[in-house]
Amino acid sequence: MPQQYYSVDQVADLLGLHVKTVRAYVREGRLAATRIGKQYRVRRRDLEEFTGGPLAEEEGPDAPRAPYAEASTVVQVDGVDRATADRLTTLLSVTGRPEDRGRAHVQVVHDPDRARLKVVIVGDLATTATLLGYVDSLTGEQR
Repeated sequence: MPQQYYSVDQVADLLGLHVKTVRAYVREGRLAATRIGKQYRVRRRDLEEFTGGPLAEEEGPDAPRAPYAEASTVVQVDGVDRATADRLTTLLSVTGRPEDRGRAHVQVVHDPDRARLKVVIVGDLATTATLLGYVDSLTGEQR
């Protein structure tokens, strides 16, 4: 019989998140949980609602997991005008195959006073590498 309640640590392991992130989701009300003593417990039903799908029966803190690597990348590009910043922002937010969407999170911040662009990418290695290639190709035009 599948487990019906999960600790914050177990939820973090299942979702591949840091425990502090899961606690923040609970405090913000994004993930429903019940406080029992000093600990939170998350119902399976609430976790499935949060993730948008059912948990596999074999999932659990002791279940074997396939290796997964994720990259957190910050790129700073100097000498970027507003038009280039806009093109890059659009390119990074709409490109990629439909099955790749959601596998990386991208934030782009442009400082027009310093002509500086910061790109933050968090995602799987292949998608991150592809997005970094886009940054390189678009900023390479100005060299």
